[in-house]
Amino acid sequence: MKTHHYIFLTTAIFVILFYNVNVGLNLGILGIIYALLAAYKTPEKNRTKTFLFLLMTSILSSIAFAWYGDFPSFLAVVSSLLLLSYRSKNRRMKILFLIPVFIYNCFTFFCRFFSFDDWLPKKNTTGLGQKIVAFVLIPLFLFAVFFGIYSIGSNHFANIFENIELDFDIWLLLRLTVLGFFIAFNFWNYLVDKIIYKQNHILDDDFSAKSKIQKPTYSFLNLDSERMSGVISFFVLNVLLIFFIITYNYEQFYEAVKGPVQLSEETHERVGAVIVSIVMVIMVIMFYFKSGFNFDPKAGKLKLLAKIWILLNVVLIISAAAKNSEYIINYGFTYKRLGVYAFLLLSLIGLIITFIKIQYQKTNAYLFNTMTWYLYGTILVCSYINWGGIITSQNMKREDFVLKYHQTAINFSEKSLLEYAKEKHDENLKNEIVKKAKEKQSESFLSKIGYYETIK
Repeated sequence: MKTHHYIFLTTAIFVILFYNVNVGLNLGILGIIYALLAAYKTPEKNRTKTFLFLLMTSILSSIAFAWYGDFPSFLAVVSSLLLLSYRSKNRRMKILFLIPVFIYNCFTFFCRFFSFDDWLPKKNTTGLGQKIVAFVLIPLFLFAVFFGIYSIGSNHFANIFENIELDFDIWLLLRLTVLGFFIAFNFWNYLVDKIIYKQNHILDDDFSAKSKIQKPTYSFLNLDSERMSGVISFFVLNVLLIFFIITYNYEQFYEAVKGPVQLSEETHERVGAVIVSIVMVIMVIMFYFKSGFNFDPKAGKLKLLAKIWILLNVVLIISAAAKNSEYIINYGFTYKRLGVYAFLLLSLIGLIITFIKIQYQKTNAYLFNTMTWYLYGTILVCSYINWGGIITSQNMKREDFVLKYHQTAINFSEKSLLEYAKEKHDENLKNEIVKKAKEKQSESFLSKIGYYETIK
């Protein structure tokens, strides 16, 4: 099949799956279809290990959305499919360029759509396919677009079809067709501008020969002065951090016990300060080790002090994680408290990658390239695991378990709450959960959420 076949096919599938139904199982099915078609369409040379990994995560993310239907799983589906499409055509392009490529293609959609020679077959025959495109699809697309524009400007115009009795909703059909075509067109026929291709080398993980040449960053500082400035700066920051770690741990573990509200605020403020501090640490190290000092034989002290600073910040992360653990032990699990672990873990990974950058003389781009994949991995983990079920099942063991909170603020906790209702012989709670599950189960097949189908 050619590109236009994939566009029209997936547009039709989109309309069929989403016509007159809510988002649920249908998006999971669509994601799997896109992933499998992308695997079939991708040439053998581009089916790298990274592509196959993204193919697997795209399918798993689609299944996760069909099961949960929440925002994290939606984000996982979208990011996985975008990365899969990007890698199917650009096996050497850096993943960070995906965002500008995506934005560029969204804004140039109309221009690229009307460049028919670029995506429609170049034939001068009068085949059925060309007639369908010329006589049906293009006029229908333009009609849908301008109908939407005119409907915004006139209520009477928007109600033209209200008095016409048909078995289907024309306006909904047109909107789905436009949206489905927009998604399909940008997925199968996206364009990477030449300017982006030319800039790809900027994000290389290793330094070029030109970058290894030692030269001062500023005209008013020579290399020796800049190197010594780094040594003094890292020494002072190490001493400052040691004192901060001592006072930070004293405040956390030795001061008088405070109430849960005040303790919660202080814990999040301190963790926030730790994360901001670590981001600043990485930025300072990126400044000093952006090029020449990575290969400077006289920069031994500078590298040593930078590594010590990284290790001290690891100690700071461990302290923050220990306090968060104590907080959870005393007051139970919440999404925010689990989120603290996630942010601290990403901060720890960032420090480890920074250490590797210094040790193995990598570029600053190496940090961003690597962290992007870890961020993507975090999205996948958030979407695949029922964190709400874990929170509820763990908090149920506590004497201060707050039932109302877990019913209203925690997602996908129904199975654990059913166990709690059975244990406490609470028939009202059981009936409420079963009623909610039956409401979800009564949705049409394509709108169903898999999780609720398992609740009896």
